[in-house]
Amino acid sequence: MNRREFLAYSSMTAVASAAPFGILMPRDAHAADAGWDRTLVLLELNGGNDGLNTVIPYTDPRYYSLRPELAVPKDKVIRLDEKLGFHPRLEPLMGSWRDRELAIVLGVGYPDPNLSHFRGIDIWDSASDSKEVLDDGWVSRLVEESRPPKSYAADGLVMGRNSVGPLMGAAARVVQLPKEPGKLLKQAKRLRTGGMAPPDNPALAHLLKQRRDLRSAADQFVAKRIADTDPGGGFPETELGKQFENAARLIVSGAKVPFIKLSLGQFDTHIEQSELHADLLGEVAGAMAAFAAAMENTGNWDKVAVMTYAEFGRRPDENNSAGTDHGTSAPHFVIGGKVRGGFFGEQPPLDDLDNKNLKHRVHFRSMYASGAREWWGQRASFIREKGLGIFA
Repeated sequence: MNRREFLAYSSMTAVASAAPFGILMPRDAHAADAGWDRTLVLLELNGGNDGLNTVIPYTDPRYYSLRPELAVPKDKVIRLDEKLGFHPRLEPLMGSWRDRELAIVLGVGYPDPNLSHFRGIDIWDSASDSKEVLDDGWVSRLVEESRPPKSYAADGLVMGRNSVGPLMGAAARVVQLPKEPGKLLKQAKRLRTGGMAPPDNPALAHLLKQRRDLRSAADQFVAKRIADTDPGGGFPETELGKQFENAARLIVSGAKVPFIKLSLGQFDTHIEQSELHADLLGEVAGAMAAFAAAMENTGNWDKVAVMTYAEFGRRPDENNSAGTDHGTSAPHFVIGGKVRGGFFGEQPPLDDLDNKNLKHRVHFRSMYASGAREWWGQRASFIREKGLGIFA
């Protein structure tokens, strides 16, 4: 086998190699563990979302003095209470807010924050302390402590080319599906029909056979669980809308997966933030609202929740490029049929900054504690923080 053939085989089996052998098995309803019989969709806002233009302190004059160009005009803010309001592009989430199915966790961060993208997201993914480096994600550590049934499709699914993030580590059984699952079917067909001659190397031939077997299982899984499932219309034709639609197809099909990870990038808004950030918030709100409607219409809303996270927030003051630089705390959303809607935590005051950054009010691990203990009833002994009471 020459180098070109090897690379061709590798590219066709890349998605298969992300998953350990034997995880794509038919569901056995009798083996279901009630403690894991729900799904948490983790939505990464990659790049660090600007919290102050997401949940806006529209009555605070300091907000407008710190952001003479970027501040959302008071008359454009969607009021949530007498002090805080939504960016106008988040209007699709107002139905969930009024129905008390949207929790807004204010001032989320951690002590001694790291403002590097790579280290910052590693801290959130692993649930480590600022100066602590861990190899495994917090989800992987959770499922190692108390494993979901092997009959489940996987412990976690990652949509598109997103990193596995919280699912990193050997403990979690992870399937990574392409953004367009149809591509996986085409790759599977090429492997089944012998699109290439088998390699001469016996070890490589054995490895490829294993991957072909897994691809066959993935073929069946995708064909039956995604392509043939209709979660209902209304999903926006955006990158995130497609990810949420595929997540909805999996859930409506009856596939049991405790975690699904989605991601949306471009939140690193150093330059000309206003229009880009508005579009990103609109994409998030439209996709989440469509997902909520699909889950409610199919009777799955009480079994699903969505939780946002990001490596950090942005500074409260705008920079000289009509953007915002890396900051610390920010608000995050949790939405679902079993969510106790409302505000949690406290909005960090703009007159009490730390090195020009917002002081956090809620440790991010408290959100994870709510997910692990309130949502699934797991111990999560590695999380010291208490939950926030988000889930009913």
